[in-house]
Amino acid sequence: MKTRGMMMLFPFILAACVLVTSGCSGKGKQAKPGEGAREVKKYVIGFSQCTTTEPWRVLFNRRLAAEAAKHPDVELIVMDAQDNLETQVAQIESFISKEVDAILISPKVSSGFSKVMGSAKAKGIPFIVLDRDLEPADYTAFVGADNRLIGEAAGRYVVKLLGGDGAAKGKVYEIWGGKGSEPANDRHNGFHKIVGAETGIEVFGDQDCDWKQDLAKKQMETILQLHQDIDVVYAHNDPMAYGAYLAAKESGVADKIQFVGIDGNPDEGAVWVKEGKLAATFLYPTPGEKGLETALEVLAGKEVPQKITLQTAVILPENADDFMK
Repeated sequence: MKTRGMMMLFPFILAACVLVTSGCSGKGKQAKPGEGAREVKKYVIGFSQCTTTEPWRVLFNRRLAAEAAKHPDVELIVMDAQDNLETQVAQIESFISKEVDAILISPKVSSGFSKVMGSAKAKGIPFIVLDRDLEPADYTAFVGADNRLIGEAAGRYVVKLLGGDGAAKGKVYEIWGGKGSEPANDRHNGFHKIVGAETGIEVFGDQDCDWKQDLAKKQMETILQLHQDIDVVYAHNDPMAYGAYLAAKESGVADKIQFVGIDGNPDEGAVWVKEGKLAATFLYPTPGEKGLETALEVLAGKEVPQKITLQTAVILPENADDFMK
């Protein structure tokens, strides 16, 4: 559900307060009724989201906005980069020129942001990276789950599905997310670290479906014309796993294949597991809430770790209800 040129502004300003500076410098004053010209700090925080076409990122934005609403001293500016690196770099440049108090970014890819990171650092603007890590790591902090460990957890689960350590046998089709992104590569490498030790498991699949359900469905339709002996589909996110399931269902072979994804959104992956459409998914927690908390801690003068790792969990039919709440 992409909206071109969209910029969502969440002011979250107390009804009785007035921000009296121009622009987004975060340097202004607020006057409270009965308190004259008392100064109250208003933090302006810019956030660039790489895309809003993926359901996980829609949830990410919604949770971040809800967290910002809890802080009357925070004005959150959200921009959608529409899957474009140059657009995202330009958004960060605009935040820097407006002298926002902190920058949050969930990048499209892992490189290409060195110059803007350096510019933010030169101006003393905290630069918090969410979800996808950047190279070089010249930022204030990174907040996200460990995708390599999630890939390993998925690998262990698939080995168990196919017979267990040392005895597992079967054919696994892998559906990639964006190959230019670190999460996709980590989910691939972590998975192969585990299943690669099992001589009875064959893994194939090299198609980049860019995290999109429709692309994964089309790809699975093509693959099923060539391979009718797939035992497990491992997709780098739940929408792609579900797209593969839909293709298999239309071909009449969905009951012969088990589908494994990653994300665990309460209204998607967890539901599909509960319904038996996916065998399992692995929670990929949204990092916006912790990212905002980290930015505010930095602005308050506190020291924070440069790497903050969020925890995962396996979602199965027996515990799916807990993740749907």
